[in-house]
Amino acid sequence: MFVRIVKMSFHEEKIPAFLENFELMKSHIRNSAGNRLLELYQDKNNPCIFFTYSYWETEQDLENYRQSALFDEVWAFTKKLFNDKPEAWSVDKLVSLT
Repeated sequence: MFVRIVKMSFHEEKIPAFLENFELMKSHIRNSAGNRLLELYQDKNNPCIFFTYSYWETEQDLENYRQSALFDEVWAFTKKLFNDKPEAWSVDKLVSLT
């Protein structure tokens, strides 16, 4: 399993539109084949910055999602709201303490 972290920065006035769309799409994203977790975070110091964390069984599962009509729909809507270039990392989870 690996984790995909995406950092997104939005125009302040576009945040409600992003959150509304995320609410509509989150269960579809979470139910994509191979997705095991989807979380959304907002920066404490800069409320225009958000992060998604998603856990995927395999890199191919993420790639399949990224090639899907669902991703196209989500990304086409979201990218219009950015005030800066998004950043993304794929990382392997090494340790998790519960």
